[in-house]
Parts: sequence; C-alpha cells; structure tokens
Amino acid sequence: MARRPTIKDIARQAGVSESAVSFALNGRPGVSQDTRARIRRVAEELGWQPNSAARALSGERSGAVGLVLARPAHTLGVESFFLQLVSGIQEVLSAARTALLFQVVEDIDAECAVYRRWWAERRVDGVLVVDPRTSDPRPALLEALALPAVTIGEALPQEGEGGGGTDPAAATPAVPAAATPAVPSAARPAVLSSVLSSVRADDAGAMAQVLEHLYGLGHRRIVHVAGLPGLAHTVRRMESLRTEAGRRGLGPDQVRSVLTDYSDAEGAAATRRVLAEPEPPTALVYDNDVMAVAGSAVAAELGIPVPGRLSIVAWDDSALCRVTHPRLTALVRDTAGFGRLAAEELLAVLAGDPPGVRISERPRLEPRESTAPPPAHT
Repeated sequence: MARRPTIKDIARQAGVSESAVSFALNGRPGVSQDTRARIRRVAEELGWQPNSAARALSGERSGAVGLVLARPAHTLGVESFFLQLVSGIQEVLSAARTALLFQVVEDIDAECAVYRRWWAERRVDGVLVVDPRTSDPRPALLEALALPAVTIGEALPQEGEGGGGTDPAAATPAVPAAATPAVPSAARPAVLSSVLSSVRADDAGAMAQVLEHLYGLGHRRIVHVAGLPGLAHTVRRMESLRTEAGRRGLGPDQVRSVLTDYSDAEGAAATRRVLAEPEPPTALVYDNDVMAVAGSAVAAELGIPVPGRLSIVAWDDSALCRVTHPRLTALVRDTAGFGRLAAEELLAVLAGDPPGVRISERPRLEPRESTAPPPAHT
C-alpha cells in the first residue's frame, strides 16, 4: 500500500523546515509569500491532504458535513428526489473542498444516535437535516450539541402563522398561489437559534396550484396519494388540499388524502383501492413521480384511460414523468438547486455567519397529457 505523504516529505522536497511547512499550510504568518507558494505547490504535487482526525483533535474543523436519511431503504433506489438533492449539495461542497458524510438509518432515534456519535468523535463540522417532522426531536438535540445544522424542507409560513414548526392540530388556512408574495431565494433573514438554519419550501402554495388546475378542468372527486405520515411536508400538503377544497365547497367525501410509504408498490395498492370504490375519483395526485407512474400503470391494467376517465398529477417532475405515455402533468422544481441552497447556507454558518433562512423557488405546475376534463356523466 502506498504511503501517504507527510509534512516531513514536503519539507525535504521544498528544502525548508517542518515548522515552515506547518505555517504555510495552516495559513499562519512566519514564511514569505514565495516560500508559502512553493510549499503549497510541493504539497499538491505529492498529493498531501490534512489529517482530518488530527485536525479535529486539535480543535480545527474536520472538513466534512453530514447527512443522515431515516427512510425505508427500499424506497430510496427508485425515488429521484434525493439523488437530485444530493447532487446539488455535492456540487457546492466539492467546490469548497468539503466532504459529505452520508448514512441511511432505520428511524429517527437511530438518526439522533448518529448525530451524538459524530459530535463526540468530531467527525463533522455541521449537518444537513432532511424530512422535518411534526414532532421532531432533532432541533433540540442539535441545539444541545451546538452542532451547526440546516433543516431542508421546512414549510414556508403562511399569512397569520408564526415561524414555528408545523402542527397538524393548529392548521391555518393556506394562501392561494397567486396571493403569496414572491421571496427571492437569496433572502436570508436571521432565525432565533444559535446553530439551526433552514431552507424552506412552499408546499401549501404548490398544492393550491394543483387543486386549482384540477378544479378548473371540472374535477370534483380528487384523491391525494400522500407519502409518509408524520413528515411536516406531508401534513402541510394534506392541510392545503383540505383548505383549498373547502374554499371551493368540496367536502372530505369528495377530496381527501391516503397515506403510503412513497414506494411504487404502495402507490399502486392505494390506486387499486380508490379506483375500486363505488364512486371512484376522477383525478389522483401523487406525492412523487414513482407512485404516479405506478398509478398510471394500474389504470391501464384496469382499462381506465388516462386522461379520458382519470387524470393524474405527479408532485415531482422527472424523466419518468416525461417518458410515460401519456406524459404526466407534474410540479417542476429545481431540486438540485434546493440542495445547493442548503449547502451554501451551512457553509455560510460554518464561516461565521449567523443562522438564517433561505427560501426555495415555488414549484410550477407543468400541464401535460395526463390531465383533462372528467367524463361528462361524472
């Protein structure tokens, strides 16, 4: 196995002392600019990298941030959202020469245990936290550990709401899409936290767009095939659906949500159940692209034409939505950009900025061939 280059190797090849190498590589005074440049050039030629463990023990930054995902493992291989999110995160971190430490765990308790271990071992300088929950133990833990963090996907507060977490027992009416003022993605107001920042998304406004589109086409029986219960964005979408339906005089017997685990199997099973009802829905809204494609396949198997008798909307656009026949109406958002915002915010905090809030661009609905007016007799 090849030996890693050391400060002694750099000193020997550059013709300087080891202390001069240490000063140059750590940005400390004591060497001339020419000597500093020569030392860094030699270090790069030798492929030298700082020892992250040693740096952590000395109180320096580890040069890494963490991301823990507490999701059923079988749902990850088919869902494009996290691949795009991580690609955006990695784009920013790579440019900053910061590593991403990634781990998948079974549940939220295991996720919290990982944060405690990483903090104790000084493995990461901060963490990116996904899937905010309605009852979430992670913010308090990260505050207690003083571990800088950015939560990804917190709900954008609507008019009349405070800045706190989402509570399904304290739902407030969502604002229609056209009424919510646009906030530039670069906005970064401070938050009342010593270590926690957030990147927020307007799930309520996005769902309002979907219902407005389907209602405008004439649909009055709509089922939302939602994701995992307990996730803040699942609750927010369900609340928005109920609120927007109520504004149009549609009750829970006409417009409702059913819960799944985001997988194609559960998406297909939920589709079969609702389409077998005495008065089946004329439109289905799926919380991801995979379930929407699975639902479209179930409709074809049952001989239900899309969009002739059933309209389908996918929450996240992807290549799957665009190659399926008919092409699926979908909410288009810059998921990689969402990841970039989160990584930029975490790096800003690690560089000394106070924690803040960044707001992602609202998704836009892209109507395609999978949505049309329902049959006249419905």
